[in-house]
Amino acid sequence: MSGHSKWATTKHKKAALDAKRGKLFAKLVKNIEVAARTGGGDPEGNPTLYDAMQKARKSSVPVDNIERARKRGAGEEAGGADWQTVMYEGYAPNGVAVLIECLTDNRNRAAGEVRTAMNKHGGSMADAGSVAYLFSRRGVVLLPKNGLGEDDVLGAVLDAGAEEINDLGESFEVLTEPSNLVDVRKALQAEGIEYDSAETSFLASVNVPLEADGARKVFKLIDALEDCDDVQNVYSNFDVSDEVLAEVG
Repeated sequence: MSGHSKWATTKHKKAALDAKRGKLFAKLVKNIEVAARTGGGDPEGNPTLYDAMQKARKSSVPVDNIERARKRGAGEEAGGADWQTVMYEGYAPNGVAVLIECLTDNRNRAAGEVRTAMNKHGGSMADAGSVAYLFSRRGVVLLPKNGLGEDDVLGAVLDAGAEEINDLGESFEVLTEPSNLVDVRKALQAEGIEYDSAETSFLASVNVPLEADGARKVFKLIDALEDCDDVQNVYSNFDVSDEVLAEVG
């Protein structure tokens, strides 16, 4: 999982700076709106909303955009859409499994966009359940090292239910059961430890190692999927070494 995590973290950092920033902002704002609609508009009483707003701030989404999304979701302001979560399953090149999470107000449009991206970039759609069993839902917290050691993080989150800490180079990844995610986040806050994001994710139980050529093909497909307006997240089971990641650039 480490190669996938490093790749995703690197992509996230770049996305805040490159030409796709508008699409990233739109996805983060959509998450805020849905979180507020589902659990209420008070971030102190709605951990999912709190973390969605935190992630948006970390990605430099303007404060006004964040607040408007919160109000739309909470019903304090008109204009919110009827967003629905839809999952699609498929395979990328080299037999890499992909789970595609969409947040859409038009299922037909979302399905068409996903299918087109898959077909254009060497992927194929799969029947429901044929890929999902390879993944489990986990709580994932990403935090910059900022001089912290692994023992510092472990001491802060172990009693809160953290199960694993991975060193991603410039940051740490803390894994937990989804039900313990809020407690882990609060434990970090109590120790004054800053984190970049805290959210649930799908992690693979079996990984497919890739060389540079295969990695390029898989990355190109995932980029195309993430360019789709309705796609929120793409989860996959590829693994790349630091050397391959550096070669691919």
